[in-house]
Amino acid sequence: MDSIINYFESIGPVKAAFYATLFTWAVTGLGAALVFFFKEMNRKIFDGMLGFTGGVMVAASFWSLLAPGIEMSPGEGFSKTVPAIVGFGLGALFIFILDKILPHLHINFRKSEAEGIKTPWHRSVLLTLAITMHNIPEGLAIGVLFGGAAMGFEGASIAGAVALAIGIGLQNFPEGFAVAMPLRGQGMSRWKSFNFGHLSAAVEPIAAVLGAWAVMTFQPILPYALCFAAGAMIFVVVEEVVPESQRGNNTDIATVGFIGGFMFMMFLDVGLG
Repeated sequence: MDSIINYFESIGPVKAAFYATLFTWAVTGLGAALVFFFKEMNRKIFDGMLGFTGGVMVAASFWSLLAPGIEMSPGEGFSKTVPAIVGFGLGALFIFILDKILPHLHINFRKSEAEGIKTPWHRSVLLTLAITMHNIPEGLAIGVLFGGAAMGFEGASIAGAVALAIGIGLQNFPEGFAVAMPLRGQGMSRWKSFNFGHLSAAVEPIAAVLGAWAVMTFQPILPYALCFAAGAMIFVVVEEVVPESQRGNNTDIATVGFIGGFMFMMFLDVGLG
């Protein structure tokens, strides 16, 4: 692990953020590749994986983003929380607006339950866009953390950014699976289902590079940017991931998955960061 951290330290934050999110994209592809072996998904396993995803995202939002954002904020007492409150609120508002505008369909929902602006787009496109919305704040979080670590901000470290990338990568596995498998079940070819599944994470490298560049160019925004990513991720978990994990009446399995995901990400982030 030390050699990986040393490598990321040597290549610069923008390139490091790009490579890290190529990893998260690749893991999404591995999840989507399950369509080559299965045509249907076990709903209990799927709900447990969704719960795990939610747990990872919540833990990452605090340990990797909010806590460092507050730590590096100026001031004392209540004034020290201002960047966190502003950034967190703006991040949630950003995804809220995107949710209302971008046409998308949550996993296992009927076509009539599609959200955003009404369009005649195919179900496959709407499903892919739903997962893509998850991946924007995830890519942004990785890029912002790499940028902050490169600038030497207290509370941001390359090890922490690597831990975040690993955690997000692992929870991307069920996301690729979640897009590809329903499409395969509806009769789409394996290759098309796989392509829709992995392309949902293509936005992560773009968001990561923009995030790293932004905090290096406009250094004072780093605490706000970290908390912005946290707010966006928490909104996604509460509005999409948790409700989807509970929809199949496997609430205990989904809850255990959530707890497991939270513990895993906490272990990873605190252990490495």
